[in-house]
Amino acid sequence: MLKGSCHCGATCWTLEGDPGGITACNCTLCRRYGTLWAYDYVDERIRVAGPLKSYTRAEVAEPALEILFCPTCACVVAWRGLRPGKSGRRRIAVNLRLAPPEEVADLPIDHFDGLDSFDDLPRDGRCVRDMWF
Repeated sequence: MLKGSCHCGATCWTLEGDPGGITACNCTLCRRYGTLWAYDYVDERIRVAGPLKSYTRAEVAEPALEILFCPTCACVVAWRGLRPGKSGRRRIAVNLRLAPPEEVADLPIDHFDGLDSFDDLPRDGRCVRDMWF
């Protein structure tokens, strides 16, 4: 099980099982936050605990997701889908940068072009340790 927590420790997450590839996205939010995402569904393999505030894009008429952050230290903890998919489940992703580096260092990075094409990009061989600095 992987665990992550915000800087002040008030909010945390857990992810059961293999997280698979970790996503680095270049969208206008992710590149500013510097996040690395691991995905699943709300209250399945991912659980988030503690106080949260959320942010949705005001300029988007029907935003698809909300960004969840700690109200005390402002660390970005996760994003959560606002509507269920066809399966009735809602997607969630946790920010792997909140996990201890040694526990996630060797996980492969998947790149996603969230800025222009909304396409998955080919793996380039990098892993989380290559994205820390």
